[in-house]
Amino acid sequence: MESPSTLGLIVLLLGSLVCQAQARAFFVFGDSLVDNGNNDYLLTTARADNYPYGIDYPTRRPTGRFSNGYNIPDLISQAIGSQSTLPYLSPQLRGQNLLVGANFASAGIGILNDTGIQFLNIIRITQQLEYFRQYQARVSALIGEEEARRLVNGALILITLGGNDFVNNYYLVPMSARSRQFPLPDYVVYIISEYRKILARLYELGARRVLVTGTGPLGCVPAELAMRSRNGECSVELQRAAGLFNPQLVQIINSLNAEIGSEVFIAVNTQMMHMDFVSNPQAYGFVTSKVACCGQGPYNGIGLCTPASNLCPNRDLYAFWDPFHPSERANRLIVQQILTGTQEYMHPMNLSTILAMDSRT
Repeated sequence: MESPSTLGLIVLLLGSLVCQAQARAFFVFGDSLVDNGNNDYLLTTARADNYPYGIDYPTRRPTGRFSNGYNIPDLISQAIGSQSTLPYLSPQLRGQNLLVGANFASAGIGILNDTGIQFLNIIRITQQLEYFRQYQARVSALIGEEEARRLVNGALILITLGGNDFVNNYYLVPMSARSRQFPLPDYVVYIISEYRKILARLYELGARRVLVTGTGPLGCVPAELAMRSRNGECSVELQRAAGLFNPQLVQIINSLNAEIGSEVFIAVNTQMMHMDFVSNPQAYGFVTSKVACCGQGPYNGIGLCTPASNLCPNRDLYAFWDPFHPSERANRLIVQQILTGTQEYMHPMNLSTILAMDSRT
């Protein structure tokens, strides 16, 4: 028979598990803008596991984040007073760590399963949602089904998808299969209708507060400037794609919320957040929003960021860290807008408002 002290210890332990479950969990889905290192566990070329990735991270080592330091999920975790979520594939994601939440994101993926096929082994969004279902079963085994449901319903969720469906699919090569199948406006309607199904599935799986980011200014990233720009202007075609995608994303968010009868999905206007410092970098303390800190070729926009690449000495002066991804400092500006931005940036409300409202319920 258990001694009273052992029983007391078990009760204490269970109590602390439940208590931790009441702190807000955070779940992340999407692509390389939010991947915390899942791809490091996979056989894929879409990895950020080499120097100088992570050069400004506390450990000064690559972590699988496509950043010089912290990425957007890290900074949101800090804002809600939590530790960073672990990648779902990390062996450390067990026991107490499960209660913090999990990051399911995988660099290279999109809304469509044929996006990023050149990266081979990546976690498509359908698989990310399946892992979320598995995660819930694991947490139920730890704290019981009811507490697990409460943890998921009370969690904050971030999903970032769509950019790769253009950059690594429709516009990947001239005359791509998808561009032969659809003119651009029809392709956007198609991927938006697919995205709606993904968001509806997230709701079915228990998500009740979901930040949904639009795409950034796809035509203005250093990689696209290097490939498509004559004298530093953003690619008109890719900007047109983002301009079609983002407003339609807001429409499906509004329609899902109306169907549910609650403001579950929050539209994050990342296009506008980025455009602020892309169009006026000096106002935000950057020397450039055209040249990546790490890369090679025009605008440091060709190929990958590797140990052999050009590397800027001060990452805080660059809006872009590598050919596609914002620097940590740019990520901080984006998260500041997520927290306190007006309705043009955060529709129907910003994260600070959500946190204040949810703390009262």
